[in-house]
Amino acid sequence: MTAADTTTATAGTAAPAAEDRLRLAVIVASTRDGRFGPTVATWFTGLAAERADLAVDVVDLVATPLPAAMPGWEGAAPEDAELLAAVTPRLAAADAFVVVTPEYNHSFPAPLKNLIDLHYGEWQAKPIGFVAYGGLSGGLRAVEHLRQVFAELHAVTVRDTVSFHGAAGTFDGPLPKDPDGCGAAAKTMLDQVVWWARALREAKAVRPYGS
Repeated sequence: MTAADTTTATAGTAAPAAEDRLRLAVIVASTRDGRFGPTVATWFTGLAAERADLAVDVVDLVATPLPAAMPGWEGAAPEDAELLAAVTPRLAAADAFVVVTPEYNHSFPAPLKNLIDLHYGEWQAKPIGFVAYGGLSGGLRAVEHLRQVFAELHAVTVRDTVSFHGAAGTFDGPLPKDPDGCGAAAKTMLDQVVWWARALREAKAVRPYGS
């Protein structure tokens, strides 16, 4: 799914010029067989795509396999460089991220940590929101761990999170049973992501981050 596939203008409003839209990368973190992540991600990206201020790119870690080993100081091996070439430019192009993640053993999935650790500058001075799902905790312990990791990478995580507690029971097929509640939470989170993404993009245009 590409930005062109998922971007639409809000009804009754003129779409911003392409260069004014913020590029939002939605990362689907789970790679487990029978995963619930695509259901949550499809619902969320549908909402995000309705916004005229966003162009959405879905980075599904099942569809974007990554090297199992970190590159050495001399750089990635050719076969690893080929894998990274399919995802790194998409992260670099993004103005903001939303991570759709379950909770595994009080934390987040290993493939997501691999994606994070294989990159650095791609995360810097960009906002990150979270859509979490799980059992009683709703994936929130995974989110709290991710906040610490992304802080180390100079990213800005927004305060409000979308969380599905007992996730499988909160959906009826592809849609949430309470679309108003989680839809309002998603709008609040996206409003914060958009504010930070625009502010940081404008700031970096005046002065590169870290200068």
